[in-house]
Amino acid sequence: MQLHELTCFGEHPGDGNPACVIEGNHASQAERAIFTRERNMTCVFLDVRDAASGAIRLDYFYPHMRSPLCLHATLAAAYVLMTRSQSSAPLVVSTAWHGQPLILSRQDEDFFVQVQRQTPPADLPAAQLSAEQVQRLLAAPALRLQSIPVVASVGSPKLLIEVANRDCLYQLQPDLALITAWGREHGVNGCYVFCRLPDGRFEGRNFNHLDPAQEDSATGVAAGALSVALGHGLSLLQGQATGRACLIRTLVDGDVVQIGGRVEC
Repeated sequence: MQLHELTCFGEHPGDGNPACVIEGNHASQAERAIFTRERNMTCVFLDVRDAASGAIRLDYFYPHMRSPLCLHATLAAAYVLMTRSQSSAPLVVSTAWHGQPLILSRQDEDFFVQVQRQTPPADLPAAQLSAEQVQRLLAAPALRLQSIPVVASVGSPKLLIEVANRDCLYQLQPDLALITAWGREHGVNGCYVFCRLPDGRFEGRNFNHLDPAQEDSATGVAAGALSVALGHGLSLLQGQATGRACLIRTLVDGDVVQIGGRVEC
């Protein structure tokens, strides 16, 4: 078994969201979950599904749960696979949970993952969420929303909530248990709260862990979801709350989204 620990989406050298890439592990899902909890970091297991073709599936685990998709861990896998092959050609892999195809590529020093817009659950009442309900989720009764919350997905649905500015963003101390319960009821993987910055960039925070200490430093699936909701590519800052400054870049072409950034070992 080989382990590769990397940081992904770092805004500057030394920054980034950590992930561990594991090769040659044939353990069960339960054993992988235990392994991930013991390491206390996001892990992605590379499974060779067809020795003849070399087809690879990516199996994602957070310390608290298995995940259908994790973009920063996918970038870490892209680094391991593409640096080894020294090829600039795109590489196609798939997710272990749903078999979602992912196209990995490299542009100069950044790695990208190409995904498709996904359709959130049809019965999701996101458009019917009142301001009061969102305020309860975020434990912020005086919060003023800047747009109607929406759910969007590139493989892991997110409830997208816009607030006025960075001060509002970093003052939040949401009700994580309520967010988790609401997400389980509606098939949504947490809330992504964001604001627009004066320079045209965006900044966000992801809330999908019961433990506030597990807050993400970078959430690529949320960046992709926000990009499809807005209909354009963006530069998204994240990580101030965790002390790991991250920058996620996205490109949008119709229903196709590329999500990328820096990877360091």
